[in-house]
Amino acid sequence: MILGAICTRRCSFCSVASGFPEPVDSHEPEKIAGAVRKMGLQYVVITSVTRDDLHDGGADHFARTVHALRASLPSVRIEVLTPDFRGSMESLSIVLDSNPDVFNHNIETVPRLYGHIRPHADYHRSLTVLRFAKNFAPGMHIKSGIMLGFGENLHEVTNSLRDLRTAGCTIITIGQYLRPSKHHVPVVDYVRPEMFRELRTTALEMGFHHVASGPLVRSSMNAEEMYQDAVSAQHPLKSSSSPKNIELDFVTEAENV
Repeated sequence: MILGAICTRRCSFCSVASGFPEPVDSHEPEKIAGAVRKMGLQYVVITSVTRDDLHDGGADHFARTVHALRASLPSVRIEVLTPDFRGSMESLSIVLDSNPDVFNHNIETVPRLYGHIRPHADYHRSLTVLRFAKNFAPGMHIKSGIMLGFGENLHEVTNSLRDLRTAGCTIITIGQYLRPSKHHVPVVDYVRPEMFRELRTTALEMGFHHVASGPLVRSSMNAEEMYQDAVSAQHPLKSSSSPKNIELDFVTEAENV
């Protein structure tokens, strides 16, 4: 996670601290690259707090981090999980110009619940971010995630999946919301594994290349496998692996933990 540990927004589900962030560490991109090189990582997810205090929302810092990683490890695969940059297409362009392998922006919940769950965000703005990313870089994999358990219904979730697919998403994660503390919004429903399986089938039928759906699924877990699965689905002749079998194994593992 880059750009510090203090978020300028306060979402009712999130355990990240909110308040006034510290100044940006201008040397952080090189520090990240050094750490990745030292650990020998082949796939990296770069995410951040939301920095509405910065004129570009931290977009240039994202791009500098991607460039530093490419310079240090040319073969590394990079996924960026970004905030919405207040809908700034200029900021998004800066990040996308750095050419990550996967662009990820989570919608988190259905539109009806945004005022309660994400009061400083906007559902349609997030869809616009994803759509812009797909149009900007048609060959890039676009990813998003949604949590269940806030009180949404099946029809709302299905509509949101359709919205995401229409916006150009090829990878989707669907997981169970778990309350970080008593100060966060309570869990309304604990969704049964059968419902996660049903949603996975629905999403695959919509044309998603990879669907990770299970109670313990999180946006960045098994991210490299998600990416490889999506590549295999997009170019089936280049891989002998079966995306469907990989996903079934993944969901089974998540449900049995």
